[in-house]
Amino acid sequence: MTQLLTLALAQINPVVGDVEGNARQLLEARQQAAEQGADLCVTGELSLIGYPPEDLVRKPALMRAVASALDMLAAATADGGPALIVGAPHAEGGKLYNAAYVLDGGHVTGVVRKHALPNYGVFDELRVFDLAPPAGPVVIRGWRVGLMVCEDMWRPDSAECLAESGAEFLLVINGSPYEVDKRDQRLAHAVARVHETGLPLAYVNLVGGQDELVFDGASFVLDRDGALKVQAPAWISGTTPAHIRRTEAGEVVAEAGPLSPEPEVLEAVYSAMMLGLADYVNKNGFPGVVLGLSGGIDSALSLAVAVDALGADRVRAVMMPSRYTSRDSLDDAALCAELCGVRLDEIPIEPAVQAFSTMLAPVFGNRGPDVTEENIQSRIRGVILMAMSNKFGDMVLTTGNKSEMSVGYATLYGDMCGGYSVLKDVYKMTVFELSRWRNAQKPEGALGPDGPVMPERVIAKPPSAELREDQKDEDSLPPYERLDAILEGLVEKELPHRVLVEQGQDRDEVDRIARLLYVAEYKRRQSPPGVKITGRAFGRDRRYPITNRFRDRA
Repeated sequence: MTQLLTLALAQINPVVGDVEGNARQLLEARQQAAEQGADLCVTGELSLIGYPPEDLVRKPALMRAVASALDMLAAATADGGPALIVGAPHAEGGKLYNAAYVLDGGHVTGVVRKHALPNYGVFDELRVFDLAPPAGPVVIRGWRVGLMVCEDMWRPDSAECLAESGAEFLLVINGSPYEVDKRDQRLAHAVARVHETGLPLAYVNLVGGQDELVFDGASFVLDRDGALKVQAPAWISGTTPAHIRRTEAGEVVAEAGPLSPEPEVLEAVYSAMMLGLADYVNKNGFPGVVLGLSGGIDSALSLAVAVDALGADRVRAVMMPSRYTSRDSLDDAALCAELCGVRLDEIPIEPAVQAFSTMLAPVFGNRGPDVTEENIQSRIRGVILMAMSNKFGDMVLTTGNKSEMSVGYATLYGDMCGGYSVLKDVYKMTVFELSRWRNAQKPEGALGPDGPVMPERVIAKPPSAELREDQKDEDSLPPYERLDAILEGLVEKELPHRVLVEQGQDRDEVDRIARLLYVAEYKRRQSPPGVKITGRAFGRDRRYPITNRFRDRA
């Protein structure tokens, strides 16, 4: 006789530390699961406290709140509805574990502690959690479930132990942040575990932004042959039903269910920027954002993301022209604001530039103008934006991209001034691609306009900071095609200089860009947080000393 277990893959968007609010989300997810006829509602890693909690998890008051919430959630399962799997920290024997709780029939019926703790890239769980030995299966509604927590799936020993202990299928709760190509990596590890054990596998991920990380959901189910049977949507909270069946022959199989389409790369990157910004602003209680709109492509794309994420009524743009600002830039900024439907204020900076020139003349003496005067213009703009932020409460959105931040082509306390950056981990060539993509289509869930968000001229014209007469970015940097190719090798792949030269890059140019990359570390340490997109985002992914005399040579 066949038997069926109906799962609800619940993608929730927790707020780190908001135990009560997250518990309400868990109850709402369980209610949705009940309406779908589910036997078991599965939520993501540390769904009760949010992920990653960092040192917050060490606070005794937080653990008391967790214990109280777990009691409440367990009691809620006494109603005869679905069992509930909740991610939460677990204290035992003087140690603290990252764990999955099974709640059913009014009680905690099982606790599985995480065995494999990631300690690379953005992860440093060994700092706050203890390792647990591999666990055996837990029994849920008569099924022997091989329950794992995130990293346990990325290594073979936990799955092997579960299969050898009699698990009928694998179930993984995850807090897996988005980065380009991450879906392929997840699927590859999941397929490997399926092939090693011969068991179906269900994978449930979080969704939403947390500081610089953004979780994309995209939960899935694989059958025992590795075939994809269920694919939940990316970037969207909600529950997706999935069915595990025990056949008359005694085999356990995953049945076909909803298959949401996989977003293409540019859509996924844009969605990550939107969700990361929306959650950073909303979870931290800002009424909206304010940004400098220069008429250039970086600020135009940042404006579009902000409007799509928050709505035009929560975004304010400021054009701050100097004597070097072109008529084209003024017109382009105005048209960007019009296309996106936002208010555009114009505040000329020339009076402040003259005031600083007069103030500093006695100190500067006979020294001629140089980059100092350029940076003063940028810093005046930073002061203006911060003044507006102080007055109205809106967070300043910075607009610099990863190419610029890599080589220090940015001004401390000037264009780097602000609270968050959606382009921090986006190279300049990708900025061009994203701008063309967004002009051609509107992403799902976007609150901005249906049509273009910037004039074509903004994309086509040569990039310029317009801090001196006839300035172009290529006066100081290689063309972005070459710069990004070199940075891809140095930052993302950590390639030796000689390899880049063998690939066709200019030897002197590689050495120069590498030097700029090293010496700009002190600037990046003072930059605002931003959405992680690549595998080597500046910050927790890539941690270099500021004081550092090592230099590679081609």
